[in-house]
Order: sequence, then C-alpha cells, then structure tokens
Amino acid sequence: MYEQEKITPYHVSKKTDHTQTIRSEKASQVEQMFDNIAPTYDKLNHRLSWDIDKGWRKKAIKALAPYQPQSLLDIATGTGDFAILAAQMLHPQRLVGADISEGMMEIGRQKVKALGLDDVVTFEKEDCLHLSYNSDTFDAVTAAFGIRNFADLDAGLREMYRVLKPGGHLSIIELTTPVTFPMKQLFHIYSHTVLPIYGRLISKDTSAYSYLTKTIEAFPQGERMMDILMKAGFAEASFKRLTFGICTMYLATK
Repeated sequence: MYEQEKITPYHVSKKTDHTQTIRSEKASQVEQMFDNIAPTYDKLNHRLSWDIDKGWRKKAIKALAPYQPQSLLDIATGTGDFAILAAQMLHPQRLVGADISEGMMEIGRQKVKALGLDDVVTFEKEDCLHLSYNSDTFDAVTAAFGIRNFADLDAGLREMYRVLKPGGHLSIIELTTPVTFPMKQLFHIYSHTVLPIYGRLISKDTSAYSYLTKTIEAFPQGERMMDILMKAGFAEASFKRLTFGICTMYLATK
C-alpha cells in the first residue's frame, strides 16, 4: 500500500493490518467525509487556494484541446468544477462526471442545470476502483484533486486506463508539496495551520481538512508518480509542477 492509502478521514473502528479491510473502511469514510463537507466545499476550495485552482484546471484542460476529445470521463468529479470547465472549453458531445459522493454530485447537477449544460454533462455515482463502463469507451479521462483519496491508487489508475480508447489521453492535476526553499517551508506552515483551522470553522467537520493535508504530504509525486502511471499501462507520461509545486499536472496516453 502507498502511504496515503493508509490515511483515513476519521478514526478506524478497530486496529487492523489487513489491507482490504483498511481500503474498504477508507472508501466508506471518504464518501462520508465528502457528503459532510459538500455544502461548503466550493467556497472553501476557492478561498483556500486564493482561486489559483481555477487556473490549474484551465491548464489541464488546454493540454487536451489539441486532441479534440468528444467523450470525456471526469473521475472524482466532486461538485463538477472541472467537468463544467472542460465542457465549456472543449465542447465535447458527452462528458460524464463520476464520483462516490452523491452529496457532492447533487451540487454539481444544480450548477450544470443553471448553466444549461445538462444536455452534455451528466453525473453518475461510481466506485472509481471498479468502473461500470466498457473498456475503450472515452477519448479522454481527467481527474482534479481526487486520486489521492483512492483507497487503491493502482487499481484506480488501471480502471482509468481500461476505459480509455487506444490513443486516448489522461490529464490529472493533484495537490503536491513544493520541493524548493522557501515554498516548501511556507506551504508546510500554511497546510498545517490555516488550512485545517479554517476548514474546521467553515465546514464544521473537525477531521476533513486535517486528513486532506496528510494525504497531500503522503501522496507520490513527480518522478515517482510517473513510474506508477507507467506501471498502470500508460505511455508518454509527463509531469509539470505548477505554482512553485503546490500543484502538479500529469499527462499520459493509452
């Protein structure tokens, strides 16, 4: 198991070293956590990143533009910000937002309807480790700030690879820890003080934003993440650190 897979949002009911038990409990807790914070998620997400996250999403979508994908799957779509922006920028025929949290997706559905995009963007509850879609279905698969919550990263990436058409493209953005001075030190202070305290005050969930900080620090990044993508079957994998390494964009091809 990767280190972030062992981290759960809430206390584990009982100590166990059994991998499948840990993964099952984590998946259940992640669903509960995102249902809990769904009403305040968008407000917190943008405020805590000073709206820089919007620029990160645009870069990840622009990377797909040359390929003109017509069918997209947005994994761990949450409230649909990435899916909505991709629909507006790429104009696909079909875009599916998949997530484990109905609470998050219900907010996404309301946003999509208000924007008149409900004929293109749909939301479906999916276990991202066991997707219900046929193999070779989508031109592109995307994920924004979600894969570090997977209970089994390798299984999730294999599923993303499976549902992509041959020649299809993967675009991921994920929060990461800066590796250079002084951003590394500044980010550590911010993520251990401002982020969890402000998160608790606004979301009323005492554990969620402490959990998110821990998973950012534990998640494989850079060259190590490249190796993991290649192991899942992807080719032509590359990465680019954004905003001094606070976020990293990964691109790969099936």
